[in-house]
Amino acid sequence: MSVPSDPRTVVETTGTDLDAARAVFEDAYGASGFLPERSGRSFGYRFRTVGDATMSFRSTRFDARMLGEVASPDEFVVTWVSDGGGLIDLGRDEVPLVPGRPVVFPSDRPFRFDLRDVRQNLVQLDRTVLERVAAEVRGAEPGTVVLDHAVAPGVQAVRAWNHHVQEAARIVLGAAPVSVLALTELARRTAFALLSTFPHHVVTREVPVPVGATGRVRAAVEYMHAVANTPITTTDVAEHVGLSVRGLQQAFQRQIGVAPNAMLRGIRLDRVRDELRAASPLDTTVATVAVQWGFAHLGRFSAAYARRFGEYPRDTLHG
Repeated sequence: MSVPSDPRTVVETTGTDLDAARAVFEDAYGASGFLPERSGRSFGYRFRTVGDATMSFRSTRFDARMLGEVASPDEFVVTWVSDGGGLIDLGRDEVPLVPGRPVVFPSDRPFRFDLRDVRQNLVQLDRTVLERVAAEVRGAEPGTVVLDHAVAPGVQAVRAWNHHVQEAARIVLGAAPVSVLALTELARRTAFALLSTFPHHVVTREVPVPVGATGRVRAAVEYMHAVANTPITTTDVAEHVGLSVRGLQQAFQRQIGVAPNAMLRGIRLDRVRDELRAASPLDTTVATVAVQWGFAHLGRFSAAYARRFGEYPRDTLHG
């Protein structure tokens, strides 16, 4: 039996050239206007990241002052320093970066920073993962999570976060091989830890409920939207709203003329389309997104997708 390859990617670079450092950090953090300035220290830098697109651990050393603007719309980032420091979100909700305090990057807009002589650690988490977990926690439709970076987490929350990071680092940074499944589950646990630690709010989008859906049918549709990313069945939906499976089917046919399993399949197809339209073929595949939303038979999935949207999923991704 073949052993699956380790999904982790390791990138590491060091040097003493200021221009090279600027290019490395601008690329790594999506920064712009990056303006490094020499400080009293002999200049040197180090950048290292380990993980995959879902979650990674990063560490940096930068013996100089660095200013610039960061935008990270596709991820959430928690950072802390063991040496040096500075400010993030200059001119807005400024937050000091000091040893002992983990800070989240502003998640809803670009922000400016000014740091000096830092030894910095960061945890990066994919936005989609965290927002799905947030929906599970709330039992609601997924929405846009906005982290309130200017509000400091409590002492107990920081202690719990640090404990989780130490445990997660043993896996991500360890020498033992790691599977895709292990990293995926670890990212989920990290999302729970992040949401438990840092103040945040969720901007939800309106759930599209079919015309005529009322009472338990409406509640069933809203529930499907909220947990479509989990392996629920029509039986689970019926139990959630207090009906038998047959009663749920009859109510759906009577009110909206659609079977519950067809409604759930349509919701998942819509989510696949949303992700394919937002993704790049350089970063993902149709199969990856389809399986993530419960479509194991890719031939039937592709045909159902084409019937619903008038194009094949590969065309959506490449379009």
